[in-house]
Amino acid sequence: MNIKANISNILNDIDEKVQLVAVSKTKPTDYILEAYQAGQRIFGENKVQDLVEKSAVLPDDIRWHMIGHLQSNKVKYIAPFVSLIHAVDSKKLLIEINKRAKQHDRVIHCLLQIHIAQESSKFGLNEDEAIELLEMNLANVSIDGIMGMATFTDDKQQIRSEFKSLKNTFEKAKNKFHKLSILSMGMSGDYDIAIEEGSNMIRIGSSIFGSR
Repeated sequence: MNIKANISNILNDIDEKVQLVAVSKTKPTDYILEAYQAGQRIFGENKVQDLVEKSAVLPDDIRWHMIGHLQSNKVKYIAPFVSLIHAVDSKKLLIEINKRAKQHDRVIHCLLQIHIAQESSKFGLNEDEAIELLEMNLANVSIDGIMGMATFTDDKQQIRSEFKSLKNTFEKAKNKFHKLSILSMGMSGDYDIAIEEGSNMIRIGSSIFGSR
């Protein structure tokens, strides 16, 4: 497996305006270092403990993204250093992020997770709930955009339709809250469709590091 070549292939495949988050969850630090040496700087982890442990031993200029479901009681562990929290799905969580960011005298950047998939197991807000959070005026949180995950299916039309719906939500929210700039959707199996539908941040794991 050639991590450097994999990253190069993906970067050649996408527009420079699309940010690549290398999903390094479950991967050892030497894999992450190999990707880092290939020029990758944004890495996504889905468990707080892994994020804390890896950030302590890997280069300081890595921008760590928390991409998994985040419990309020764990925010304090990543508040000093996390670059972007992807999956904010409740008012309670957003208030906690603001509180912990204030303690560290920083602003934490976040994305709101919108539920677009048919599986009920996936977390996320509906459109009205997202607007309510965007209207909150929290000094130490910056909501930069929205994210969502499509249904896990081979039906490309369904995936495209779910991404279209998320893009629609993004445009509606952006009309009201002009600072929104990130639409994060698309993973290894569907990022090409996601980009066609307007994604400007993709989360890629297996296409870089191989399957688990």
